[in-house]
Amino acid sequence: MSRYKITIQYDGNSFSGFQSQKNKSGIQDQIESSIAKLNNNKLVKVYGASRTDAGVHALGQVAHFDIVSQLSDDDFLRAINARLNKEIRISKLVKVDDCFHSRFDAKSKKYEYFCCTEENPLFLKNHHFIKKIDFNLIKKASKLIEGEHDFLSFSKFSGKENNRCKIFSSEWLFDDKNKQKLSYIIHGNRFLHHMVRYLVGTMIAVGQNKISIEDFLILLNNPKKDARIFKAPSKGLILREIFYEN
Repeated sequence: MSRYKITIQYDGNSFSGFQSQKNKSGIQDQIESSIAKLNNNKLVKVYGASRTDAGVHALGQVAHFDIVSQLSDDDFLRAINARLNKEIRISKLVKVDDCFHSRFDAKSKKYEYFCCTEENPLFLKNHHFIKKIDFNLIKKASKLIEGEHDFLSFSKFSGKENNRCKIFSSEWLFDDKNKQKLSYIIHGNRFLHHMVRYLVGTMIAVGQNKISIEDFLILLNNPKKDARIFKAPSKGLILREIFYEN
C-alpha cells in the first residue's frame, strides 16, 4: 500500500464544491470515481486539503489517498486524468510518506480573486464584474488585513472557538496587459468559511463608498458574528497554492 499526494486543477462552475456530495457532484467524487476504475471498482477515499465551495476554482488544490498500484507515477497520473471530466486535471502525482496528511500538514494557503471592470463576455465565467471603484481605497483596506486578526466578522459563523488567522500578504493588483482586469491575492496560515469572499466583497464596498475605511477597520478590530458585510460571488475565487514544509 502506498500513499500518493496529488495536486489538482479544476473549473468549479459545474460542481458543488470539492467535498463529496450525496448526488456525487463534488470534485472529490469525480476523482474517487476515476481511481476506483483503476482499482477493480473499489472505492479509494481521497482526502482534500481544502473544502472549496460550489463554483470556486483551483490551480493548486492538494489531496492524498492510499492504494496498491503497479503503475509508475507518470502512468498512474495519465490513467486518472484519462477517466476524469475535462474540467478537472491532476497536474502532479507523487508517492509520499504514510504519515503525510494533505489537510493537517498544510502550513499556509494562497487564494486569488479575479474581478473585471467591464462586462466582457470572455470573463463571465470566472470574473466578478464590478462597476466604478476607487483602487487606492481597496489597496489601503487590503493592507489593514495583514497580520494576525480575529476574522469572525468576515466569516460564515460556524461556532468555532478559534477565529484567528495570520495573513502574511494581502494585495490588490491591476493586470498590466489588460486594464479591465484586477485581482486580489491573499496568503495566510488558515482561512474561515467564506472568509476570502467576505473580505473581497467588503473591500469592494469600501472602494465603492458603500461603507467607509473606518467601518472596515471596526469590523476587523471588533469581531462579531452576523456583522454587516458584503459577499463576493464564488466564480472569481481560485485556490492558487497550498504550502507544506520543505
